[in-house]
Amino acid sequence: MTGDKRQYMGLLLLADEQEDMVMRYLDRGTMFVLEEGGEAVAECVVTDEGSGVLEIKNIAVEPGHQGKGYGKTLIEFVADKYRGEYATLQVGTGDSPLTVPFYERCGFARHHIVENFFTENYDHPIIEAGVQLADMVYLRRPL
Repeated sequence: MTGDKRQYMGLLLLADEQEDMVMRYLDRGTMFVLEEGGEAVAECVVTDEGSGVLEIKNIAVEPGHQGKGYGKTLIEFVADKYRGEYATLQVGTGDSPLTVPFYERCGFARHHIVENFFTENYDHPIIEAGVQLADMVYLRRPL
């Protein structure tokens, strides 16, 4: 997309709930927005991490549109678009029963963990599915 990516901050904050953390990658990332009826219902931000690695930094679907396959559609779009340009698609997420299985269903496999990422980088506890997130789990899939 072109234009001001910050206009989608409400959607971005669904996936990464601290604005200053979003701003660390938003300007250097490429954003894709999926619209339905002229309304933005999902987004995905990817960054070049070097060494042939493309990383999904943020992906979110409006709550009223979740479960329709939009997240998976965005991942497959990104994979198809960058296949041949990058070797690996990577994503970092909390070790959550909501997100890790989603990525595994999209063809990702666990790669490595950054211990205490959420407790050391966020100014408040990040709670998902009733669990406080501490470690960042990185998953990868080949392109």
